[in-house]
Amino acid sequence: MATETRPTTEDSAAAEDSAATAMAPAYRPADVEPRIYQRWLDADVFPPDGKGTRPDPDKPPFTIVQPPPNVTGALHIGHALTSTVEDVMVRRARMQGHETLFLPGMDHASIAAQVVLDRILAQEGESRESLGRERYLERMWKFVTETRDVIADQERRLGISADWSRLRFTMDEGSAKAVRVSFKKLYDDGLAYRGEQLINWCPGDLTSLSDLEVVATPTRGTLWYVRYHLVDDDGKPVPAETITVATTRPETILGDTAVAVHPDDERYRHLVGRKVLIPFVERIVPIIADDVVKQDFGTGAVKITPAHDAEDFATGKRHGLPMIDVMTDDGHINDRGAPFSGLTREEARAQIVAALERAADLENAEPHEMILGRCQRSDDVVEPRLKAQWFINVKPLAERAMASVRAGRTSFVPERFTKVFFDWMENIHDWNVSRQLWWGHRIPAWYCPDGHVTVSAETDGPDTCTTCARPATELRQEEDIFDTWFSSGLWPFSTLGWSDDTPDYRRYYPNTVMETGYDIIFFWVARMMMLGEWLTGREPFQTVYLHGMVRDPYGSKMSKTKGNVVDPLEVIYETGADALRFALIHGSAAGADARLGPSRLEGGRNFANKLWNAARFVLSVKPAEMAEGAPLGLAETELIGPAEHWILDRCARNVAAVEKAYAAFDFGEAARLLYDAVWSEYCDWYLELAKIGLSEHRGETVDGARKRAIWSTLAWVLDRYLRLLHPIMPMVTEEIWGRLPHLDSDPQLLIVARWPAAADASVEIDSHAAEGVAQLIEMTSAIRAARAESGIDASDWLPALFWLPEGSARDAYPGLKIALGRLARVRPTLVDERAALDAQAGLAVISATGEARLLRSDADRERESARLAKELRAAEAQLSATEARLSDDAFVSRAPAKVVDQVRQRAAELHEQIDALNARLGEG
Repeated sequence: MATETRPTTEDSAAAEDSAATAMAPAYRPADVEPRIYQRWLDADVFPPDGKGTRPDPDKPPFTIVQPPPNVTGALHIGHALTSTVEDVMVRRARMQGHETLFLPGMDHASIAAQVVLDRILAQEGESRESLGRERYLERMWKFVTETRDVIADQERRLGISADWSRLRFTMDEGSAKAVRVSFKKLYDDGLAYRGEQLINWCPGDLTSLSDLEVVATPTRGTLWYVRYHLVDDDGKPVPAETITVATTRPETILGDTAVAVHPDDERYRHLVGRKVLIPFVERIVPIIADDVVKQDFGTGAVKITPAHDAEDFATGKRHGLPMIDVMTDDGHINDRGAPFSGLTREEARAQIVAALERAADLENAEPHEMILGRCQRSDDVVEPRLKAQWFINVKPLAERAMASVRAGRTSFVPERFTKVFFDWMENIHDWNVSRQLWWGHRIPAWYCPDGHVTVSAETDGPDTCTTCARPATELRQEEDIFDTWFSSGLWPFSTLGWSDDTPDYRRYYPNTVMETGYDIIFFWVARMMMLGEWLTGREPFQTVYLHGMVRDPYGSKMSKTKGNVVDPLEVIYETGADALRFALIHGSAAGADARLGPSRLEGGRNFANKLWNAARFVLSVKPAEMAEGAPLGLAETELIGPAEHWILDRCARNVAAVEKAYAAFDFGEAARLLYDAVWSEYCDWYLELAKIGLSEHRGETVDGARKRAIWSTLAWVLDRYLRLLHPIMPMVTEEIWGRLPHLDSDPQLLIVARWPAAADASVEIDSHAAEGVAQLIEMTSAIRAARAESGIDASDWLPALFWLPEGSARDAYPGLKIALGRLARVRPTLVDERAALDAQAGLAVISATGEARLLRSDADRERESARLAKELRAAEAQLSATEARLSDDAFVSRAPAKVVDQVRQRAAELHEQIDALNARLGEG
């Protein structure tokens, strides 16, 4: 672990030069973001053991291993969301003093990479077949080496604080060794086996697929009703006896090995045990009874094709039926399907239907709504096929993973995904890990001529067959590679050096958080948990944070076909990385899809500009009385005015609320709170109050100590908000923070500065004064709204009478009188009795704080009455709804007493407001 290191002389000089440079009139991300990122790299603050880090040795490390994007090209907006959310967590943990490891990586993506490279090769006039396996893999390595550099550069432009010195790839030697060791352990434990089972086959990609890679696609197809002829004891068809079956796939008739009916179906009970002739292939098969048959589907009799249907496969095993595969790998009918061999599935279907019609054995055909499995990558119709493959019995692994969740060692955010996880894990099937591709980790199994299998974790394979001792020269390695998700399933620990006992593995495993999309909870999260528990004896991570999908402004999934894709690199070029990051986080919620469009991106850019302009103002009004190089700090309590107490109170409350949101993984709420705090409270109110406080008024000179107090508060609160915002908008906050005064204990870089606490302020905040200012701000807002609705020109200054009851607002009024007047564009006079307002004709403003009367001419009364009537109707509607709740016995009896009291109090307030509005209207 690195010890705390103070900045070098060169760093300090660079920081002073930066602070001395006047801030540009507008924030230009292109001028700031690359420079700031390079400064972080030079300072070596990303690695957990970097020379620029400042970890607290008493705190545990914080580790996130990045979900590796596919090494197939440019990043998309989903990757940008993933990396941003992870970086938010990492940056906050780093500022909290945790030793942080954000380990980046990339996935070799077997099928996806093959699809992309095959497309490139086709343009070059080459193919896999023309190159051969070795040359093809050489070409693939060249391709992925180029794309890896591109992807890493794109993520740097997004600003993620990953430890690039530990960048990993699922095909590097460390991952390869982990794959071999883990598979051998699973084999030795009796969990990895080779067997012939029904698998999902993609004839387009020419490989098997997992269930999760098959997209269930609603399809309008056809249900054909086909007559099968029964045969007598000699095996000869009985022309008058038939049984009609319903099928959506006539081409699989060629592989039928039975007809099944339900055992309770009276229509067919007398036929159970009889035999029928399968057309075209002249195969005699039995009629069997099985509960799998749905009596209300079709005719209640179904054909059984064990080698081409999952339910039929299970039925075939129960009844000991032959299993006949009639397909070739590329989706054609094989020799077992004569006379249709050589035809595609579609061609065979058409010819079989036509032949059945000619033979008068096609009884009927009707439209049928069904679910069709399609390949996630190629969109080909997936063919269930019987094939010899490598499988893993995952039930024992699943039990350990579920035990981890039950014991609380691993939790899900949002929590509702816990049930989703258990629903799948409790019904899990053996995992087919074989893939018939070239690019990927080759399964480390060797076969000898005698049929023995040797699994080895050694780089060069076994020296001999472990059964008969045949030499390695006589052994043949398995051609299949692993499902990509197998190597990815080892990711939380293979990236740290496992299967060796490395320092990184000992220090950073288990990971703190695994952050990924909810759409791969089964593809990846469940497999990491199963493999991690079984192979390491530990849960791979403590928390699983699942984000949603990024959709377009209308809620549609983004796709290039629809033309609604948001390119993160284009956005960064136009608005900056910080604006994109803020747009992705603001309004987001764990497990929920988020909409992203021009308005949100514009909002992110505007917020960055608002922050920049606020900082420019603060630096521009720094009093000459401030000592050069004075550290950040608040003035003495007696110099702090009511407005300062208010903003310090709001700042403390916001720090607590934002930290609560961050801690609860509610990053969207943290962004919302900070947006409101910076834009509304700090910029729209306190900056305006500070301007007035710092300016001379009618010959009155502002005391130098008072100016220092106001400016110190401006800088202090801005410092707090910059720290809180840094995880979301790291580069603009780093640039601004470097120009402000710092605490004596601060480093030169915000990225390793300490996280703020609500109780950081060195003064005792006067909550009474803070409340008074808040109430006067509320009244000012009410006056502004009333002026706008009444059509009063914003430049008009109006005499105004104020009545404030005894309390915090009245006490704060003397110190805020000038500011209140300027912000509301009035010349205020405070009256002792509310009756003094009744004697004056003018625009009445009623708020929870008190009342004001803006003195106006008689010509404006009609508009004022209309406004008051509108407010009265709104208040009456609210009162009606409130009283309805109080009259609901269920609400009064079941709601907490505190909630009921609040509703009663609200009803009383509305009664008072309605009385006051009626009185004002009566005066009109």
